[in-house]
Amino acid sequence: MSAALALLASALWGTSDFLGGTVSRRLRAVQVLAVSQVLSCAVLLAVLGGSLGSGPGAPVASWLGWSLLAGATWAGAMAALYTALARGTMGVVAPIAAGGAVLPVLLGLAAGERPAPVQLAGVAIAMVGVVASAGPDLRGGAGRQGAAVALALLAAVLFGVEIWALARGSASSVPATLLGMRVTSAALVVAAALARRGAQGAERVRPRDLPPLLALGVLDLAATAAYAIASRSALVSVVAVLASLYPAVTVLLARQVHGERLSRVQAAGVLVVLAGAVCAGLG
Repeated sequence: MSAALALLASALWGTSDFLGGTVSRRLRAVQVLAVSQVLSCAVLLAVLGGSLGSGPGAPVASWLGWSLLAGATWAGAMAALYTALARGTMGVVAPIAAGGAVLPVLLGLAAGERPAPVQLAGVAIAMVGVVASAGPDLRGGAGRQGAAVALALLAAVLFGVEIWALARGSASSVPATLLGMRVTSAALVVAAALARRGAQGAERVRPRDLPPLLALGVLDLAATAAYAIASRSALVSVVAVLASLYPAVTVLLARQVHGERLSRVQAAGVLVVLAGAVCAGLG
């Protein structure tokens, strides 16, 4: 069940990344994040209802700090990712950002988790695939694509911290951690959006933008919840990698909708990422 939930999270994250990157080609990334996060917070509050106030619940100190850290790093990671997706090739950016899964693996090992040898091999293979998926775009940092790769690498580091913090907080309370994370991220991105509302060339969010932004927020929220639940009953060092299969979904959608094409090296790199993630899920 944990593996299935992690794979579900991967599928949902891949779809939300594609949608977010597509919308960010017209709107600023901070606008996309601000509106989608506010909408997802409203959905989460409606779903939770009065459940947070019933029963003794987990001690606040056991999840609050982790949820704040998860929300702050998520906001930074998504801003970097959406900007990279809008500027560069989605099939290159998404696998690089997924490389952040290596950080929870290392932290899990340091905390005493002991994955099977085939799982560790899978993690190593996946990381090689991430480098290959960037292909020739890693050569030279100048230009629009070079900036997209740099932003994707930044997103990878922040995502690694975020999914580790999310797992730690969810060990005490999934609903409280999710809510704390969403409120934190929403507050940060809304503040950033307000600070840049007068930026030159910024498009306004129109009523027709609300349905895709709502879908984006709900998809990301559902993916986060699936991962949080999966991390409670399995090794974080394994679940984090399985949940990082999402670039495959983003690549397929970008290919079908935007007609993106990858070089042979990049296509092989994406396949290697997937193969490594499968190995990581064995055992």
